[in-house]
Amino acid sequence: MTSIQTQAAVAPTGAALYARFALAGAICCGVTHGALTPVDVVKTRIQLEPTVYNKGMGAAFRQVVKAEGAGALMTGFGPTFAGYFLQGAFKFGGYEFWKKTFIDTLGMETAQNNRTAIYLVSSGIAEFFADVALCPLEATRIRLVSQPTFANGLVGGFSRILKEDGLIRGFYSGFGPILLKQIPYTMAKFVVFERVSEAFLEAAGPKENLSGATLTSINLGSGLIAGMTAAVVSQPADTLLSKINKASGTGSITSRLVGLAGELGVRGLFLGLGPRIVMVGTLTAFQFAIYGDIKKALGAAGGAEIAKK
Repeated sequence: MTSIQTQAAVAPTGAALYARFALAGAICCGVTHGALTPVDVVKTRIQLEPTVYNKGMGAAFRQVVKAEGAGALMTGFGPTFAGYFLQGAFKFGGYEFWKKTFIDTLGMETAQNNRTAIYLVSSGIAEFFADVALCPLEATRIRLVSQPTFANGLVGGFSRILKEDGLIRGFYSGFGPILLKQIPYTMAKFVVFERVSEAFLEAAGPKENLSGATLTSINLGSGLIAGMTAAVVSQPADTLLSKINKASGTGSITSRLVGLAGELGVRGLFLGLGPRIVMVGTLTAFQFAIYGDIKKALGAAGGAEIAKK
């Protein structure tokens, strides 16, 4: 065996392992969110202008293309890809790190008996730090989508918001609602994925005996169910996030959120749920499939697993 083959055969550990998890997460989130930019544009328009885009998702697509051209459907692609690339690194890498930390702290038997709680807490902590990185780019994306003439892209939009509104009001006005959206979303996403994939694996047989195609299919199916569940859980906060980032406002972030929620009501908070279920269900399915395949390609198979055998 050559020295190169020997190095390739040694599984990464420690920082090298978590760097691979982070890279796999960055790629899967950046690619999937970037590819679904047109759906996100339409979903955001429905949320922000329900009186204009009030005939469903298909009609909204046609309205945007007719009024602004097909290129408008890719508005905000730059901040979408960059933001979710960063977020994916913190989310998936952080999830694996915190999950392993809790397992080491509690011991395997206790961790297995409390694995749902570990999935929830690990994903929640990871998502908090991921949102610190995501929030400025998400604010830029929403401003570009809601005001197409605001700037000509990521750099222009980011610079103008920073100059006109400052760091906190410009980029972190939506930090509260983004936490309210993303943390429950991510907690639901990971716990449902873990438990559904566990059920699929119990039915399919030992994981080590399954083909790569079968494992990818399990990741796709589990991710689809997880994404659809997470979309419903996080929809109200997603609507508030779109509204609060549409334009500058006065008053505290909390007072603005309370005021918006009162104006919208329950029905208004769930505007755009249909396209969001399509978007989130699809992207979550592909995220987990891509994440699993990239981890395998990078030799990062050393993640902690606590599903009962």
